Amino acid sequence: MNAREYLEILHVAERLKDTPRHCTTTNGRTESVAEHSWRVSLMASLLRHEFPNLDTDKVINMCLIHDLGECFTGDIPAFVKTDSDREVEDSLLDQWVKSLPEEISSDLSALYKEMDAQETTEAKVYKALDKLEALIQHNESPLNTWSDNEYELNKTYAFDTVAFSDWLTELRKEILEDTLEKIEQEGH
Repeated sequence: MNAREYLEILHVAERLKDTPRHCTTTNGRTESVAEHSWRVSLMASLLRHEFPNLDTDKVINMCLIHDLGECFTGDIPAFVKTDSDREVEDSLLDQWVKSLPEEISSDLSALYKEMDAQETTEAKVYKALDKLEALIQHNESPLNTWSDNEYELNKTYAFDTVAFSDWLTELRKEILEDTLEKIEQEGH
């Protein structure tokens, strides 16, 4: 890859800084997809000692790239995203990945294939962290920014995704405690 190709990849990825997500920050500011991806990646890095047999660098890479398709489609909340939306996003992402220099295209394609298959522990951890970060962010955001369906969703979401791991299941339970406390304190 030459320097220009490298810059072009970064220019596309920069779009995620301006791509708003459904959730807000603690202060009520709409967060960007880039901010979400950064924290999911941080979460993976911090688990290095909890999952010593995991290829943590691979998980971090998965977390860094997992929402690159939203450079082309924007963010659509999981609870309204349709199969058609997923197909469009996947198709545009695939076209872009195939247009990249061969070594980068090959690396990214392999990661996306593993992420989609959800067969390896690395892929399962990435997926769990992606969902858990959204729940954590909701707990940090003002309750008046939640949509009506999120009160119940925040109580049930992602338990199936973390079931493969006792540690992640415990984390999900702690997040639920925070959710219930937030709802009770803020009177909904």
